[in-house]
Amino acid sequence: MKLLKILGLLLIPLIAVLLIGGMLISSKFSVARSVQISAPPEKIFPLVSDPRAWKKWSVWNQRDPAMAITYSGPPSGVGAVWAWTSESQGDGKMSFTAAEPSTRLAYDLYFPDFGTTSTGEFRFEANGAATTVTWVMHGDMGKNPLYHWFAQFSDRMIGPDFEAGLKKLKAVAEAP
Repeated sequence: MKLLKILGLLLIPLIAVLLIGGMLISSKFSVARSVQISAPPEKIFPLVSDPRAWKKWSVWNQRDPAMAITYSGPPSGVGAVWAWTSESQGDGKMSFTAAEPSTRLAYDLYFPDFGTTSTGEFRFEANGAATTVTWVMHGDMGKNPLYHWFAQFSDRMIGPDFEAGLKKLKAVAEAP
């Protein structure tokens, strides 16, 4: 009984810190990564603007080959949509909202598990025979103070996936 009292006395302050602290920190997050690819933007852009092409380079698709994916809208560019269900990678829906061929692709990303929407974009900057591809995502974890803690660590959680995806995109785009 005494042990339960001690545990209760320790848990109450911990829960209070998590909730109150969560209310005091920002719910917003931002993640950005870049890679230099030895290919022109015209070769790279279709690999990003066509949701079906993501299977070739996205780390999330590779982690769960059984991921259930549905596509809607046009095959690529503005209005192209893909949604997925995955036990290991979670569920989500990505809609392409702006496309400037070989320059920029913007998207909205919805995660029903968190009830949050993020926005992001890929930027393609030609540098001679190479292209710098920058992948950016911004979001807001909403009002739940516990989710605010996730926002604080989003760069560390999502950034490595961006890096791995861009590395694979580079390999695919540079292949003959």
